Amino acid sequence: MFPKTFVWGVASSAYQVEGTDPDDQRGENVWDVFVREGRVFEGQNALVSCDHMHRFRQDYALMRTLGIQAYRFSINWARLIPDGIGHVNPKAVELYRNMILSMKENGITPYLTLFHWEFPQALQEKGGWLNPDVVEWFGYYAKTVAENFSDICENFITINEPQCAVGLGHLSGVHAPGLKLSYEETFQIAHNLLKAHGKAVIMLRKYSVQPVRIGYAPTGGVAYPYRDCPEDIEAARKCYFGFYNPMSNWTWNVSWFSDPVFLGHYPEEGLQKFRQWLPKITEEDMELIHQPLDFMGQNIYNGYYVKAGENGEPEFVTREPGFPKTGTDWPVTPKAFYYAIKFLTERYPNLPLYITENGMGCHDNIAPDGKVHDNDRITFLDSYIGALDKAMSEGADVRGYFLWTFLDNFEWSDGYKQRFGIVYVDYATQRRIVKDSAFWYRGVIQSGGGTLSCNNPCNRILFQQDLQETFDLLLQNAERAECSVQKISGSFTLHKGTERCFVKVLEGDGIINSQAVKKGDCFLLPEGLETTDIYGELELRLSKV
Repeated sequence: MFPKTFVWGVASSAYQVEGTDPDDQRGENVWDVFVREGRVFEGQNALVSCDHMHRFRQDYALMRTLGIQAYRFSINWARLIPDGIGHVNPKAVELYRNMILSMKENGITPYLTLFHWEFPQALQEKGGWLNPDVVEWFGYYAKTVAENFSDICENFITINEPQCAVGLGHLSGVHAPGLKLSYEETFQIAHNLLKAHGKAVIMLRKYSVQPVRIGYAPTGGVAYPYRDCPEDIEAARKCYFGFYNPMSNWTWNVSWFSDPVFLGHYPEEGLQKFRQWLPKITEEDMELIHQPLDFMGQNIYNGYYVKAGENGEPEFVTREPGFPKTGTDWPVTPKAFYYAIKFLTERYPNLPLYITENGMGCHDNIAPDGKVHDNDRITFLDSYIGALDKAMSEGADVRGYFLWTFLDNFEWSDGYKQRFGIVYVDYATQRRIVKDSAFWYRGVIQSGGGTLSCNNPCNRILFQQDLQETFDLLLQNAERAECSVQKISGSFTLHKGTERCFVKVLEGDGIINSQAVKKGDCFLLPEGLETTDIYGELELRLSKV
């Protein structure tokens, strides 16, 4: 169960939801150019997207109805400062102030992210993140944000997923600005970005009109143990913060982007591995990067198996065939979520953690009844938030969870291929349809996690492969227990009351609560499952155990 002070939110970015307006006076950012070059799935664009800039009042009222307590959103740097460093767009100031005030009117606490990849094109043409002046450019932007919004907003996040901004934007070229630079250049960009983070923290604190809380939201794939034994756990921890990625994917790293911010130094293993490509790193640089923060964020989606190999070195384990995946083809790994939280709070114990993004992309459709039944997303979220509940019960200091995302939106280079929202958006009409997962999330928030499956008796039928070590004991008890024989033909609803029953199929084959069964199969009907739907021609022996 979660404390009453726990923050339940949703997250988004400006470019993915806002859309545009002929009179908005915004400047172009790198994504506008990337889109215009046709580098997005099916040539799609974000000119309208969710039209959130015109519909935010309706969207925040919907958030309120669904019990959302907080909203992590970003400001489009090029909307606020069209050329990135000069004139401030008054229409952008008005828009974002109205958005923040509308959030608060609906009881929603704003968490403002400065950089969620909306880099001004005018600054990109001056060298972008590779130009050392970017530290001052970003500092000026942070100053502008503080001067215009700190009177009505207390929570700020400097940079979202620097791993993606550097790696996808400048190494692989999958994201805007779509560059494929050298290792030397990408390490310089990463260092400049971290310095820009530190400069933003200084400027936010200096120019805010009230005390503010500041954090940072990196990401990274999670190494988690194949077995829950000390050897595999230690191997997973070593891999999670280590440097096992190939150089072609070097940016997908946790410690390189977090240790300098949270601990004040780059990890020694990385300094040795990357030494031939590194820029000059000074003590003054590290002092700038390592600014006091109020919280750390982490965006966590999935992970990969690791076990202890020879001399304790991590070995990667292939997932079993049929491993569950999302609509984005990402593996569903709630156990990785649990271990990421444990590993992060152990390595960086001085700051509380917020899960600043977590969610699932699906290929959602409107059902014949006019609703969107996204059961896969509910199953995903239940398992992940349940893993968070477990980590917190074991002492992890986590203060909030931001679900990605509220509205289906423009998913960067994938365009509108997947839907991550708990609210369906009909992009042709801008109609909003609340998905089943949104009502489910509302229940989780209202109950403080009480409706999660981890906090309720299990009503799942347990088969022999589920029972494992306890099966033989249950079988022995069943042989001695009071029993009855039930013959089934066609379809039947078994009413067993609240007792726990061990069932063996004596003859025939059929279906028990959606599970195919045959002669010889054994399973346990739990206490909470009072009725069971049965189909087929079966003879069952029921034993109370």
